[in-house]
Amino acid sequence: MPVYGFRCYGDHRQQERFSLETNSFDEQLAPDSSGIQTMLLSLVLVLSSSVAAEKVELSLPPEHVPYFLHNNKKLAKQCRLDPRCPFKDAVADSSRCWGYEKNCDPEKRFSYPVCSRVDHGWAHSLEAASEVLWKQADFGYVQERLSELKTLCKARQPGGSSLRCTSHTRFCKAANLYLDLRSPRRSHERYKEDFVQAGEIGGHCKLNREALTAERGHKSPLQSWYAEFEAYTELDFPVQDEHCDIVVEKPTVFMKLDTGVNMYHHFCDFLNLYVSQHINNSFSTDVNIVMWDTSLYEYGDLFTETWKAFSQHDVIHLKTYDSKRVCFRDAFFSLLPRMRYGLFYNTPLISDCQSEGLFRAFSQHLLHRLKIPEEDPEGRVRVTLLLRSTEYRRILNHVELVNALKTVPLLEVKVVDYKYRDVPFLEQLKITRNSDIFIGMHGAGLTHLLFLPDWAVIFELYNCQDERCYLDLARLRGIRYVTWQKIDKLYPQDKGHHPVFEEHPKFTNYSFDVEEFMRLVLDATAYVTQHPKWKRRRSREEL
Repeated sequence: MPVYGFRCYGDHRQQERFSLETNSFDEQLAPDSSGIQTMLLSLVLVLSSSVAAEKVELSLPPEHVPYFLHNNKKLAKQCRLDPRCPFKDAVADSSRCWGYEKNCDPEKRFSYPVCSRVDHGWAHSLEAASEVLWKQADFGYVQERLSELKTLCKARQPGGSSLRCTSHTRFCKAANLYLDLRSPRRSHERYKEDFVQAGEIGGHCKLNREALTAERGHKSPLQSWYAEFEAYTELDFPVQDEHCDIVVEKPTVFMKLDTGVNMYHHFCDFLNLYVSQHINNSFSTDVNIVMWDTSLYEYGDLFTETWKAFSQHDVIHLKTYDSKRVCFRDAFFSLLPRMRYGLFYNTPLISDCQSEGLFRAFSQHLLHRLKIPEEDPEGRVRVTLLLRSTEYRRILNHVELVNALKTVPLLEVKVVDYKYRDVPFLEQLKITRNSDIFIGMHGAGLTHLLFLPDWAVIFELYNCQDERCYLDLARLRGIRYVTWQKIDKLYPQDKGHHPVFEEHPKFTNYSFDVEEFMRLVLDATAYVTQHPKWKRRRSREEL
């Protein structure tokens, strides 16, 4: 019988345990690290049996708890009825919703985009413009995907096999999935499109082949799962133990990954996994993540610690199951990093709008799960300058710039080089989370802007004529973006020397006018110190 328990840590006292009988998945509420004295609130699921008790914990940022309970009404009801439940405030306002739920009051959404003017190529009013961005890259995107879900293979009996997918098979959910890897066709290709054949993937369900075939339009390795499900077969035997060499009872997430050595591209993987969790309404970390890779190679990943935000288990390479017939009781196939009109690689966005919704929630979720602390700034504006030790896009006069920054008493200056061998990724996140102004040259390291505080400024020192990349990402995260504008005060080392296209601004190094640099930094400082959330934080610290 599932039992939910609450413990309170921080003052070394344990509060009385309460129980809620529920079939909902489990949650653990942990701190937002807003101070040293922060308590840890844990909602623990204990699965009792005659053999042993299994405890499964899952954490959510406190701000997210009411939204979680809104989508798990049975748990919310049990909490409401139990006088010992510590989440009375969260269940009191049951109308708070992410925005994609049915009958969600727009006024109760987690957030809603704000637009400063109307882009008439997309919308006819400010309200319509906000709605466009909400559907493009906010929780409206989840709502759109949920509306697309259709059954492609219908279960023959309760608890049988089934397959449901969104349009173009960009996200799929499978029950009692059969996968025969006894004769794997591995090669140098990571996403071989004919890797599985008819009869090697499927379920004991009634397949609508016509409906499945109609979803082939986006067939491409990192755009859809059609290549994998094209061979999905209506099996004439139930997916039971006698037909399986391995039965995976634990919920399983299948992913096809972009490059793991580039933060910008790899965090498209993580963001789409988070969105997929919302589609599936499942945030447990007691899941298997299986990397669908048809090659024999290993996967180079500089951000392996991030997986801990999604699973308490190691990522499994698909080849682990080679030579076996594997049956997965419950699985979903995650949204992919390079989908057409997907998130967030090359996403077309309406201009002059920004959001504090989906991407902010993603940031909070990861920082919380990875236990990245939020530190006391002690009244100063914390400026972090990110250097590059690469061949190109180095800041040639960074010492001069840093010395100028240090002449301003209000600024606390830190200079970093996020080389993964020298600065572990979680330490990088700690530095970033505790930065108010983050400065760096165009490059994947600026993806760290996702994890800046809400009042922060990202200063892309020079965008190297790639104007939209980090500007758009900052708009999605909901923070202020600044970049260099006065080209006559920017001094490239040379014209740049791309190996193919010859002259290119990304392939050289730069010096910057110190006076103009300081003007931009001081403007950013004024923005930070006048931000309402910065002011509230300062007020709390003074108290």
